[in-house]
This record gives sequence, structure tokens and C-alpha cells, in this order.
Amino acid sequence: MEFLGPYTPLILLVFVASMLIQGYLTRTYSRWSQVRNPRNLTGADVARLMLDANGLGHVPVNAVPGNLSDHYDPIRKTVNLSQGVYGVPSVSAMAVAAHEVGHAIQDKVRMPALLLRGRLAVPLSLGMNLAPWLLMAGIVLQLTGLIWVGVILFGAALLFHLVTLPVEFDASRRALAYLDTHNLTGSPEGQKGAQAVLTAAALTYVAGFAMALAQFLNVLGMARNRS
Repeated sequence: MEFLGPYTPLILLVFVASMLIQGYLTRTYSRWSQVRNPRNLTGADVARLMLDANGLGHVPVNAVPGNLSDHYDPIRKTVNLSQGVYGVPSVSAMAVAAHEVGHAIQDKVRMPALLLRGRLAVPLSLGMNLAPWLLMAGIVLQLTGLIWVGVILFGAALLFHLVTLPVEFDASRRALAYLDTHNLTGSPEGQKGAQAVLTAAALTYVAGFAMALAQFLNVLGMARNRS
């Protein structure tokens, strides 16, 4: 029981909720991947149109392997779309592509939250790989200082997830605004589908934040109990 903190049940509850949310995203994405968008535009088509409309004609749209591996690369300035999005004219593909271009627009306008997330990403990735080991070493060796270093690293991860929320919500807001303004969803059903896909994706980020919060509270409780 040495490695179980006071919030371990909360972590388990959030984990189960996260799995349910991931399943909901998969089902929602799959459902609307079977529905062709009224404009018959592939994800690549939508991304190109939205980029050009926002003065980002120099940003390329690339196809990448994997499922739901779509992302915007702020280093290389590229929009990268998965196989199920790049060349597919579905409602899901349209929504996901527009969301990734939303990140490109954020980069163009130098959105503070996006810039902060970019600066935090690499050091926090390294820190989070070390955090569990430092925590366990501190408990085993009875070194309270190491435990508190682990707490700080878990807190930094929580900050990263907190900053991620407005970035992702804003990208989806930009995506839906563009699709609606240019009538690319084509119908209330298409609009509903795009909204459903992006809402399901947003819930996964909320779940990520909830898990980071539960883990932070857990290690904080462990540290306090040993101080």
C-alpha cells in the first residue's frame, strides 16, 4: 500500500471514465466517417480551402499514417492528416481537418496558450518520464525531497493539460465557424455531425485534464502524509 495515495480510487474512476469517453469518440468518429459531406470535399480539400482563406497558402497539407493521428506541426508549419481524413470526403474528415487548420491559424496569430504549450511540451515530456521513478525512489528510500520533486513534476503536467484545454476548444470553435460561414457542412445533419465529432474529441482533453488533476492530488496527498 506504500504506493497507493489517498486519491487512488479517484484515479481509477477517472480512468474508467476516460475509457468510456475514448469509446464514445471512436464510435462518433466512425459513424460520421460513413456519412459523405454534402460538398464531397476530402479532408485535404477542406484544409487547403481553410488555409488559403486565412492567408496560409504556404502551409502544406500532408498525409500521415495511422488512425486519428491528425495534428498540426508548429515547427515544420505543416497540417498532417491521417489516412481516414486526408483523402476521404466524410463529415468526420471535414471536421477533423478544419480543427487542425484551426491550430495553424492560432500559430499565425501567436495565440499565447498555444505558444506556452509549445514551450512546455518537450521539458514536461522528459519530466513526466522521470516523475514516477522519483516518486517511487523517494518512498522506498524515505527521501521526502524526492517525493516533493515528483509532486512538482506532476503539477507541471497538470499545468500542461490545463493550457491544452483552451487551445483545443478554440481550434474547434474556429473550425465550426469556418464550416458554417462557408456552408461546407451543407445541411443541419452535416452541421450536427461536425459538432458531434469535435465535441467527442474535446471530451478526451477534458478527461486528460481530470486524470492529471487526480494524479497530482494523489501524489500531493502521499507527500503530505510522509512529511
